[in-house]
Amino acid sequence: MTQDTALDMKDVELNEIDPEKQPMAAGAGDSPVGGEKNGVVKVKLDDEDDDIGHQAVKFTGLSKEELLKVAGTPGWVRVRWALLVLFWLGWAGMLAGAVVIIVQAPRCRPLPTIEWWNKGPLYQVGDPATFQDGDNQDGIGDLAGIQQRLDVLSTLKVKGLVIGPLHINNKDDPSGTRLKEIDNKYGTVENFKNLLEAARKKSIQIVLDLTPNYRGEDVWFSQESKDPDSVLLTQVKEAMNFWYEKGVGGIYISGFEKIPNPEELIPELGNITANHSTEGKARLLLLASNVSTNNQLLNILNDTSGVLSTSYLLGKGDESNNTLPERIRQHQGFGEQDKILWSMRPHLGHLASAVKENLLRVYQLLLFTLPGTPLTFYGDEIGLKDLPGQPARGPYMQWENSKNYGFSEVVVGEPNALNTNVSFKAQEEEKGSLLNHFKRLSEFRGKERALLHGDFELLHYNKLALAFARIWDQNERFVTVVNFAPEAETEVSLLHDKIPEQCSIVLSSNPERKEGSSISIKNLKLAPGEALLLKYPYSA
Repeated sequence: MTQDTALDMKDVELNEIDPEKQPMAAGAGDSPVGGEKNGVVKVKLDDEDDDIGHQAVKFTGLSKEELLKVAGTPGWVRVRWALLVLFWLGWAGMLAGAVVIIVQAPRCRPLPTIEWWNKGPLYQVGDPATFQDGDNQDGIGDLAGIQQRLDVLSTLKVKGLVIGPLHINNKDDPSGTRLKEIDNKYGTVENFKNLLEAARKKSIQIVLDLTPNYRGEDVWFSQESKDPDSVLLTQVKEAMNFWYEKGVGGIYISGFEKIPNPEELIPELGNITANHSTEGKARLLLLASNVSTNNQLLNILNDTSGVLSTSYLLGKGDESNNTLPERIRQHQGFGEQDKILWSMRPHLGHLASAVKENLLRVYQLLLFTLPGTPLTFYGDEIGLKDLPGQPARGPYMQWENSKNYGFSEVVVGEPNALNTNVSFKAQEEEKGSLLNHFKRLSEFRGKERALLHGDFELLHYNKLALAFARIWDQNERFVTVVNFAPEAETEVSLLHDKIPEQCSIVLSSNPERKEGSSISIKNLKLAPGEALLLKYPYSA
């Protein structure tokens, strides 16, 4: 069979109709109704005469000439003008409405310029010998050890580490003090450069302690600093330039209460700091004075950029806590609140050795919610205590519950009974720990505008309790309420015309209070040693 024959047979098969699908016969010889054939019905469309004999008209629209002719009639001209006027009136109305909204809306307060030290806490490592033994060989902490712990420190949201002093110093010997050389027990200049670079990658600045005679009784060598043109002061200025050029983010110097004529020296040191500050790389000069409140320093600071002065939550040997609310009240008079750096107490020592355990969270809350920059001492985040002695000795940092608490592989001294089972790692895993309380406060401090640079308003203070508000523009407001009495309940009423009676609990040291719940600030009862951080929304 040829291909053509096969195609013809296919046509035949397709033209055959299934008998079941044949149309019903209309009768012999009758033609299908309506011209029906093989199941197909032809339908005649309305292009023929309709029922009443009129020819149907198909509308095809107006031609261009007809449209132009109609568009020019007076009626359509009036309609177009009316629509045009309505459009512009509507547009002008919307514009006027927008202008009214913008004019009547509350003005946003311009954000102040803040530097890295305003954005989070500083962490004072102090003597590296007690922080981490980097080589695990000699039981002495060093620069390499600090670098090893940067990952852990970054979880605290700290913005800077205050380290040292590191320089060579023979006790009370000015000629044996070399401010530009690192004591070899801490490492080398190369180790220091490595630490600077590693910290920079974590967005952490290094602030170097340059206190001259740190191993002696008088940190300024007594008579050596009495002359503003003394050799010692010249060395300090040269060392500041040297270390700024190495890349440090700041310089820390203590004992300024002993310097004569600080109003001359501080601006000069501030100028050195400013000269090394470039856009995006601001440097800090941090001055420490071993008195609780140094108004003279604060007055000088208001006229000097890039300089902070410490003020202490605990005074020298102050175990009573009774003067703290008064000291905080005194600081209200200083407009430049960001010039203050809050620390715990003048002489390096741990908070847990100075106050009762249930007050630790009170001071942490104060540290992070007062205006200014918080400075915390290593180990205070976990409640580490000083070792007994005169003066008390700083304990080794306890990182984990392993041999020597992870500080070193070699023996580092007698067992520390005061800090048994206190470690960073153990508290990380405990939701309600002091460490996690610290971390949450640090996080809030870094992200809430009211806590970063909000105004300070004192709401209540007496010997037992303190309350203040932090307010910034149209952002959420925060209220800090603390009870300093470790064993007594106290009651405060914080009713204020700008504060709603009901506030939300952000943080509480009292586990019986549910965070996120509402609380009345009228006749608020605080448990012994209770600290509360509350918030309420902005209301126009």
